Amino acid sequence: MAINLIWASLTFILSILLAWPVAGLMKKTYSGEPNFLDFMAPAERLVCRFCRIDASADMDWKKYLSTLMLIQICWLVFSFAILLLQGRLFLNPAHIPGMEWTLALNSAISFLTSTNLQHYSGETGASYLSQMAVFMFLQFVSAATSLCAGVAIVRGLASRSGTSLGNFYNDFIRSCTRILLPLCLLVAVVFICNGLPMTFRGPDKVVSLQGDTTQVALGPVAAMIPIKELGSNGGGFYGANSAHPFENPNFTTYIVHIIIVLLLPVAFVFFIGNYLKRRKFGYMLLVVMMLGFMLTLIPIIASETAGNHHIAAAGISQPMGNMEGKEVRYGSFFSAFYSAVNMIIPAGTVTGMHDSYMPLSSIGMLIGMQVDSFFGGLGTGWINMFIYLLIAVFIASLMIGRTPELLGRKISLQEIQIAVSVNLIGSSVPLILAAVACYTFMHYPGGNNALQWLSNKGPHGFTTMYYEYVSAMAGNGSEFSGLRNNSPFWNLTTCIPMLLGRFIPIAGAFMIIGSYRTRLYVESSYGTLKTDSYTFGLFLFSVIFILSVLSMFLVFIIGPVSEHFQ
Repeated sequence: MAINLIWASLTFILSILLAWPVAGLMKKTYSGEPNFLDFMAPAERLVCRFCRIDASADMDWKKYLSTLMLIQICWLVFSFAILLLQGRLFLNPAHIPGMEWTLALNSAISFLTSTNLQHYSGETGASYLSQMAVFMFLQFVSAATSLCAGVAIVRGLASRSGTSLGNFYNDFIRSCTRILLPLCLLVAVVFICNGLPMTFRGPDKVVSLQGDTTQVALGPVAAMIPIKELGSNGGGFYGANSAHPFENPNFTTYIVHIIIVLLLPVAFVFFIGNYLKRRKFGYMLLVVMMLGFMLTLIPIIASETAGNHHIAAAGISQPMGNMEGKEVRYGSFFSAFYSAVNMIIPAGTVTGMHDSYMPLSSIGMLIGMQVDSFFGGLGTGWINMFIYLLIAVFIASLMIGRTPELLGRKISLQEIQIAVSVNLIGSSVPLILAAVACYTFMHYPGGNNALQWLSNKGPHGFTTMYYEYVSAMAGNGSEFSGLRNNSPFWNLTTCIPMLLGRFIPIAGAFMIIGSYRTRLYVESSYGTLKTDSYTFGLFLFSVIFILSVLSMFLVFIIGPVSEHFQ
């Protein structure tokens, strides 16, 4: 256990150390300062000329947001069409047919929103063209969009005058060419050297010793996996995700997976402090996020390494903990560590089946996804933290008799109403949809056997359905895998939380920053609430806990806690 803790600690520390120079690169990239990647400028200008876009014009919040949203619609139509027609298109050596329309729609929305909820198995459900032109493409552009949204909000807080939030096209292209693409190329080389396939050949036929013929799926795996982790995406090339040896062949790649999934979300926190020229404020956010990260991570690991208490009561030893559904190569500790990190970020990558985890572990997973700001997604984690930050500043200021003020500008009732509405939507939509699913499951003609949704009913079945919607709302994409989710009901209903969970916080944050920027900037005084103190950080953490965790209390009682005591 001590060795496991040392490895986990070193992995996390290394992620933070690597995040510091990456944050410096992000600061120079989005500030327009000279940096060593300026040689990409001609290629960036060529893209702008080819697409006939003006990457130099300033955009206010309405223009920036509308441009961001419009391009999402174009990508959605393009991706949906390819998935429907993949059986008739090229780069399909395995002759995989086109997707059924509800599955194609779900998959396109899933990768567009950086959720990567996969109701299909990659090696049998998607052609090489779909894997690259749809899934890998959307993983790049969705991550770049997340970065742009987060950067625009930071830029809005930093500027003391004017209404410009920058230019979406400029931010988007630079996010791809100077942040995501260089890092992905470096990681892809590491993965190829460790045995990840990178080929366009069709599946290999392998004849076993007893004469059975098996088809082994290959493909351009090494090109997709880096952006899967770096972009906080999580959608794997194979159905088994990171448990598949072609996605995660050894312990080296396992450690690299964790480092790169943490890298950019941590770097973004450093970037906030650097860009705002308020490093103490950035460090306060980092401490709050680390505190929430650890308090969510530790219970999941502890629950899995302790094993099943019912089995222990029968006198059966469990020296390796709860190994059901785990990655056997790494044991219960590292399987739980990997899953916990990817629930909190939330990339949603898995090395085991959450359906087989201990009941109380699902509480930590649900909290990590619901909060979605303990580092959270790339850029969007900061947006969620920004929403919590506004609410915390408003409450704290009123408690001590101060006018609510954040970074030199007053906070009005309108901004708080938007922030609270965004938070309320985030917590209520999964509850409403889970209630609809439960009602449908209980009252559908033919009953449970007709639907064949759940492999495990009772409290666990409720948690399974609720988890599906929380995962979709949080942009996580992981599942309990005990749900028959490739059906019209699940394909269509999960589209709702994926779209709302992605674009409601972004739209809300832009509306807030647009209203916030209309107020006169005033220098801080002795009467200003200090938002960079660790006392305020503790209060901010308490507000996050109250708004997110306590709203799920009854769900925990009905689901995981009831299952634990059964």
